[in-house]
Amino acid sequence: MKITLIGPTYPFRGGIAHYTTLLTHHLRQHHDVRLISYLKQYPKWLYPGNTAMDPSPDDSALRVECDRVLTPMNPLTWWRAFRMIQRDNPDLLLLQWWTPFWSPMLFVLTRLVRRYTNVRILFLCHHVIAPDGGMFDWYLARRILWRGHAFIVMSEEDFALLRRALPWARIKGVTHPPYDVFSRTPLPRAEARARLGLNADDPVLLFFGFIRRYKGLRHLIRALPLVRQHIPARLLIVGEFWEDDRPYRSLVRELGLDDVVHFHSEYVPNEQIAVYFSACDAVVLPYLEATQSGVAQLAIGFEKPMIATSVGGMPETIHDGETGLIVPPGDSAALADAIVRFFREGLAEPFAQNIRVARERDSWMPLVRLIEELAEPSAAHAEQPAPQTASPRVL
Repeated sequence: MKITLIGPTYPFRGGIAHYTTLLTHHLRQHHDVRLISYLKQYPKWLYPGNTAMDPSPDDSALRVECDRVLTPMNPLTWWRAFRMIQRDNPDLLLLQWWTPFWSPMLFVLTRLVRRYTNVRILFLCHHVIAPDGGMFDWYLARRILWRGHAFIVMSEEDFALLRRALPWARIKGVTHPPYDVFSRTPLPRAEARARLGLNADDPVLLFFGFIRRYKGLRHLIRALPLVRQHIPARLLIVGEFWEDDRPYRSLVRELGLDDVVHFHSEYVPNEQIAVYFSACDAVVLPYLEATQSGVAQLAIGFEKPMIATSVGGMPETIHDGETGLIVPPGDSAALADAIVRFFREGLAEPFAQNIRVARERDSWMPLVRLIEELAEPSAAHAEQPAPQTASPRVL
């Protein structure tokens, strides 16, 4: 097939950029794929983190050939992208949905594509509604997504949300593929810990990724004193703060954890990710809200067990008692009990073996095959919704 994919890629930061790049690599093994990416992304007033580009070198494993065309605040670039789509006349246009920030651009692009071409539109929905979103996000999601011909979601929760918003839609679910590109050259645990100044024998937990309220880091910090009554665990907090970091640091001081909590509060270049994952025994995801997590996919890539909360698609990605442990969200005591159980029962190795099997099963190929399936029209679905179907009122 001829496919046009729109999304961020290196040197932009974050999990969606990684996802877009890896998807492009795997699709290009079977199809002719043009990747249209961005010249700029979020403006500084909207993006609370560091707006610098990914500091990884130009020969990064996540570098891919693309056409850098789009600027979200410049409608002329939207027109230029549409003209490229119109000239190429691909079999499929792959659009990604994860935040309402892109709504104006996607509104215009989908309207032009539906009106002036016969190109099928497939939405890859990372989140139907962002974890910290509200009713306006719901309105915008439905206002944009109804123009898709088909949809891929990555959790049962998102499947239910999208089915409620678009009852007629052709929706399929798939497991988020693992980010195994970073784990092709893992470090020995002792070497990774030596680089971080950690004792080779201490139990080490890792919290990784952008730090935002909905990720529940406060509950993990509060759980640590309970854990240390039984296990001398240390905690690595690795990632860029998207909010004020002072309350977190104050909480660590109040609980007397200064010597056992290690902050690495900066964006981690791709080439350094292996150091942190190789050093830890388990990855903790104490999220209060989520649909799915790119951090979980990194952990799977490194064959690291996870201790996570029962929100969104987490229980679908992390199988309780097999590849990790699942606890209720916002419950520091339950989280502490699970961490203590993990170390006392020696679950690291059996969980790692199960993850190894799951990683082979949940590769990128099921996603590629599903995209191929949805590229073909289906007579069983109303793929040309009537105008009244676009009404955003669903409650």
